[in-house]
Formats: sequence, structure tokens, C-alpha cells
Amino acid sequence: MSSPAPKSPDQSDKSKKYDRQLRLWGDHGQKLLESSKICLINATALGTEILKSLVLPGIGAFTIVDGDKVSEEDIGSNFFLDEAHIGMSRAQAATECLLELNPDVRGDYIDDSPDHVMSQTQDFFSSFNVVIATALPEKVVMPLSRQLWAAGIPLLVCRSIGFLGYVRLQIKEHTVIEAHPDNESPDLRLDQPWEALRTHLNQIDVSTLGTKERSHVPALTVLYYYLQRFKEKHNGSLPKARVEKDELRDMIRSSLPGDCDMLEESYEQAVKLVNVCVHATQVPSYIRTLLDDEKCTNLTVESPSFWVICAALREMVQSEGVLPVRGSLPDMAADTSSFIALQQLYIKQAQNQAESVYRRAMQISRTLGQSPDVKLFCKHASELYVLRGNCISDEYQNSCPNVSLHLEDPESLMFYYVILRGLERFISEYNTYPGQFDDQVEPDVLKLKTLIGKLLTEWGCPAAVISDDRVHEVCRYGGAELHSVSAVLAGCTAHEVIKLITHQYKPINNTFIYDAITSTSATFVL
Repeated sequence: MSSPAPKSPDQSDKSKKYDRQLRLWGDHGQKLLESSKICLINATALGTEILKSLVLPGIGAFTIVDGDKVSEEDIGSNFFLDEAHIGMSRAQAATECLLELNPDVRGDYIDDSPDHVMSQTQDFFSSFNVVIATALPEKVVMPLSRQLWAAGIPLLVCRSIGFLGYVRLQIKEHTVIEAHPDNESPDLRLDQPWEALRTHLNQIDVSTLGTKERSHVPALTVLYYYLQRFKEKHNGSLPKARVEKDELRDMIRSSLPGDCDMLEESYEQAVKLVNVCVHATQVPSYIRTLLDDEKCTNLTVESPSFWVICAALREMVQSEGVLPVRGSLPDMAADTSSFIALQQLYIKQAQNQAESVYRRAMQISRTLGQSPDVKLFCKHASELYVLRGNCISDEYQNSCPNVSLHLEDPESLMFYYVILRGLERFISEYNTYPGQFDDQVEPDVLKLKTLIGKLLTEWGCPAAVISDDRVHEVCRYGGAELHSVSAVLAGCTAHEVIKLITHQYKPINNTFIYDAITSTSATFVL
């Protein structure tokens, strides 16, 4: 595996521009972002805000598909548009405004309705990395959903109305290499060190060190020494229960001369590491499930590189019983040479194991015509994650058994999902929003309640669970977007798009609902 080329001055300037986000998803994530193509259907306030939050971090290109003209309602809800845009193509106006935000991004627009685009160009939407649809009628969502599901393109269907909003992610299969878990224990392998590490650690007799040497020795070396003494007393067993770990800590504390008023820093760190670093090295059950997945055991010529590397990793796990070493050490007090010597052992072992997986993956991929990247994969092998979603079209056509379970909780935001689905039915049937005209609010409440009742009957839910106040509140909105609500929802949606593009962090599965009245949100699997 070759080393990366030195950064050019242009890249250095770009690093300064995108400094904060590079800390989140790295150079490799930024490259994926810069090569991405995003399609937005309908430049509503929500849609434009979503694109804004993607243009600023530097997506490669976007295309807006929208056949509407800018109206006074757009001016009232969309931060980017003003009176000069009234009557202009909404797709064109939004594109021009968004391109001013970042000269690195390319933008285009199609001044036509999405259903007409689909009918004229069957595979148009399949050429994008992600498609985002806002305020799209159910009759258009259904064929778009089926088309993108077949093509394996992620689709986010979003709507913002009044103080409510929701995002529904449709994705056939999404793989994540860097999940960035909130809490990650160091990967030190003290229970089963490889030969080079064992030799290095065993050559230091910590008990004979003088005061000066104790201040230089790394905490890991101290911990390993006293862990061996513990295992000698307990028939080779690791400390598991709290009382056993306390015994190991006491062994470390009591090892210093009695005239020491306080622990040496490295010894103090060793005591703290007992809880997170002393455990049996195992392959997590969710990783074993992934390695036994049919996609991993039965590769085809169409298998993505993720599954090719998984197959190679599976062979290593079957052979060695463990995942590759992560190859990094937590910072610890020690003299520079001692720490670097220890650090290099972990780096070299990680490189050797990654090289082994790489060679096997290349042997497999040669028959598949692929060239997978392995280094990050092995480093984050314990974080691997696969999300398999559901098709929105199937959800709309079939019953939703999960809904009734959530409706048993009177505080659940699932109530708003049901109301918003009823809203979609209302728009399809009456070609307008409920309550869009002041004199129609009360009649529309009755119509919307009827449609919601039919939905609940189809799903096998009692019709009385949806309160009249909630239905009336949605009708009172009259289909209006509030920019502040759309901006919050758009930020959440843009985060999900970035996760999908970079294959980092776990995306939602699969429905997100936002209630701005109570400033609460929830995710549901439908």
C-alpha cells in the first residue's frame, strides 16, 4: 500500500477552508463529499436550506428539479429569495443564490416537474449519489421510490409544515466503516499480546526500577507487568469482577516505596487503565453476524468492495480468532523514546495485519475487477455497520404494524407521523393543503380526520387515538412553512446526507420526526 502524496498548496488552502469538518470526517471523507452529486426535488424553504448545509462543506455538484415559479409564499418562508425573484423559475433562483455560497461547488437546475422528468428520462435520478425530495405528492413519491430502490440510490423524503417536520430515509443497503462510537476503549491486547509486543514488555522488570526510571516508563508497561503478577496468583485468569480489578489496582499502588506521598504519573495512569484495558479480546457478536452475512460468504461480480474486504477479514478472524489491531495508543506519561518504541510496535502490527487482509482481498477482487481500500477498514474493523432499509413505496402500499405499538404512548411523536401521512392523502385527493383557505379550516379538519381514520383502519389501529386538537393544529398551518423550523430540520437532514456520502457515522433508521412546539424529536423504524 503506497503512502499518500505530499499535499499541494491548493490542498493546503482547502484544508484551511474546511478545517473543522476535516476533523470530523478526514481527508478521505472530504474527497467523497467533493466528488458527490446531489439532486434536490423542489426548492422549498426546507429544500434550499438542506442544499445550503451541503454546499457550504463542499459537495461536488447539485441539480435542482422544480417546475414551480417563485411566489409570495416562497418569499415569506425562504431566506434566499426576495421580491425580485417573484415569477422567476424557483429552481433557477435557488441555484443562483446557492452557488454564491461556495465557488468550489457546481450547480445546475431543471425548470420542470419531477414527474415529467421521470417520464421523459427514465434513469435521470439514478445518476446521483443521493436524491432529496421535499413537499413531493404521494403519487410522485411512489414511482420515484421504486425507481431509486431498484437502482440502489438513497432517497430522503422530507416535509416541513408549520411547527412540524419529518424525514424518511429510504436506502437498500448502506455500509459504514467509521461509525465514530461515543465511547471507544483502547485496543491494547494485553490479554494476548503478539510475540514482538510480549518480548518488548517482558524485558522490563518494573519492580526493580528506581525513581527516575519509574517516571519514564509508560503506563502500559506498568499495567502489563502487574497484570502478569495477578494472573500468576489466579491460575492465569484475567480480573473480571470489580473486586478482582480492585486487587490489581492495589498491586500497582502498593508497589511504590512507602515514602512516596503520591503515585508516579505513569502508575496513576496504569491504575486508571485497569477498567478499560484489562479484558478478554473478543470479536463482537455484531461483527461476527456481519462476517457470517450472506453478502460476505457468497460474493458475486457485483459485490461492493466493502463485502470483498469483509470476506478477507473473515478469513483472518477464522485463522487468528481476533480482529486486526487498531494500531493506536492512548496518550500516556513516559519519556519520548519509550513511548515511541511502544507505539511503533502497535503501528507495525496493524500494518502487517492490514497488509495480510489487503493481499487476500486483492486475490478475491482480481476475479471481480475491483481494487478495494483496506487500511481504514482494518483500523475500524470493530465499528463496521450495515443498515438495510425498507422501500417507501412498500410502506405506503402496505400496512404499518409498528405504528400501533408507538400509538399506545400518548406522548409519542408517532401521532404526528400518522397525521402527516393523512396530510399526504389529503393533498393527493384534493390537490391542496388542508386549511389553505381560511373559510375551509373546519371543513378540512373533518376531511383530514376521515382520511386519517381510513389510514388507521388499514393499519389495524383504533381511530380514536388521534386527538382533534392535533388534527386541527395541522389544518391551521394551511401548508405554510416556517423558515426557522425548516432550517433546523434541514440541518438534521444535511447531516444524514453527509453520513451517506462519507460512509461515516450511523444514519437514521428510518423515520425522523421533529416537533418544534416542544423542541423534541424522535426516530422510528417503519
